[in-house]
Amino acid sequence: MQITHLKSAPIRGKSAFTLVEMLIVIAIMSILMTAGSIGLSGMGGKGVTSGVTSAESLFDEARTTAVGRNIRACVLVANSLTNNHADDLRRVLVAYEEVDDNGLPKSTQDQEPTWVLSSRGTVLPEKVYFSQRFSKKDQAGAGGQIDQITDSKLKNAKDAYKGSYFIYQFNDQGICKTPGASFIVGNGVRNSGKSSLSDPPRATGEAKRDFGGFVVWRSGRTSLFRSTDQMGTEVKSLRSGDKF
Repeated sequence: MQITHLKSAPIRGKSAFTLVEMLIVIAIMSILMTAGSIGLSGMGGKGVTSGVTSAESLFDEARTTAVGRNIRACVLVANSLTNNHADDLRRVLVAYEEVDDNGLPKSTQDQEPTWVLSSRGTVLPEKVYFSQRFSKKDQAGAGGQIDQITDSKLKNAKDAYKGSYFIYQFNDQGICKTPGASFIVGNGVRNSGKSSLSDPPRATGEAKRDFGGFVVWRSGRTSLFRSTDQMGTEVKSLRSGDKF
């Protein structure tokens, strides 16, 4: 009887990265990380970035409220709170216009509504403040200051929320009343025991360009500023100790 010997197929070695290939990948990752840090140089640090993100979410909430309920809505930024100066230029709220029992607005479109706070909103991170100086009614055009209201236009405002506010308003279709308006915050210091009217925030030497923000378009959507150049020459020329 003839015995046939079967030859087993050769086992191929498993493919793997060589040392050179791994070094190339690491080098590429390092280049990308460096490019990213350079591209974001001059922009806000962690506190500013967190504050801008929180504010953007509230603008989106206000726009969604306006469209979903077919009423006017707004974002309010505390200017000077009568009983809580520590939150001046830091507390950001969302409100909608007062409605009747049928859910219809109590004010006509040509009247300024009474606003109802929809939530507690948010407080910007420590040492991060809204900039009245750099936030414009029309960032790319005529400029101008953001409109203001007082708590007399807020329904049943608690003591902690009484004071004056900057207001960004949306109509019942979510359209921004002041398209092109900007929202800019910066890192600074101020006496939290005093009103921002008498003691506005000041830039520090280390954080004189630590600013961030966005533009609010007609649709109510927002676009982040990618550099201080987009915020205006005043931000770039800011010096330590300057008010913002």
